[in-house]
Amino acid sequence: MANLMSEGNPGRDPASTLERWEAGPFRWDLDQRALVMAILNVTPDSFSDGGRHLSLVDTLRAAKAFVAEGADILDIGGESTRPGAQIVPIDEELNRVIPVIEELVKFENVAISIDTCKAAVAKAALQAGAHIVNDISGFRDPAMIEICAKSDCGIVVMHMQGTPQTMQSAPSYRNVITELRDFFQERFLTLTAAGIDPSRIVFDPGIGFGKDLNHNLALLNSVQDYQVEHRPILMGLSRKSFIGALLGDPAMSRREAPTQALTAHTRLKGAMIHRVHAVRENAQALRMIEATIT
Repeated sequence: MANLMSEGNPGRDPASTLERWEAGPFRWDLDQRALVMAILNVTPDSFSDGGRHLSLVDTLRAAKAFVAEGADILDIGGESTRPGAQIVPIDEELNRVIPVIEELVKFENVAISIDTCKAAVAKAALQAGAHIVNDISGFRDPAMIEICAKSDCGIVVMHMQGTPQTMQSAPSYRNVITELRDFFQERFLTLTAAGIDPSRIVFDPGIGFGKDLNHNLALLNSVQDYQVEHRPILMGLSRKSFIGALLGDPAMSRREAPTQALTAHTRLKGAMIHRVHAVRENAQALRMIEATIT
């Protein structure tokens, strides 16, 4: 695949190759250039873009725009994971995402991710050509692990306390950093024991998923403290409610500039994959930060 691996520094420490993320035919060297994962929800009720991409024509138009703006990955979601969201039946989720994936895999030089916690949906998405499984439940379902172990897909392991229905009721930790690090370490050992190569694994701290404002701020400021086995960290914080809570401004329409500030901040802290709604603006923030630290 063209333009997927950075030239990097040929004399760098060989251990830095552990920062490489592999997903099917894609190989990203993450020692210098961060990736942008574009959020493409085909749902009526997602918190920021629900209902915007319900037709296949609208979805493909948005996807093409995201790629032109700098997206490396398109993350397709057929079930809202906002606080209190209801579970979508498998058949309905499949009907939402599979036709989209079948069209998007025709795009060149962009990876397709399926955002699901259902093993049956992940299996169908991989069969349709998806390259990444993004599981907010952290691959707790053995069936999900088995499906991915039989594939060469990349995987995103997210931490969530509780479920989307309960996660924000009363999140509590003795130490959010150490608990996440322990969770990631256990998941790493479980996944690699199942036959999943370490180079395919990425971890997501799950900002806003069973965390209060202080938990979120601690995680945003301590990225490398919960990184395990040199695996990359994906940051998904785009337009989330804690931004409004911190700024005393609940308007969704005014969360984008703060998102870009946090994208730049977490890139400096070591997060190398960023899941966002506004691709161009966040990609530009990343490129500017990277130009100042090379």
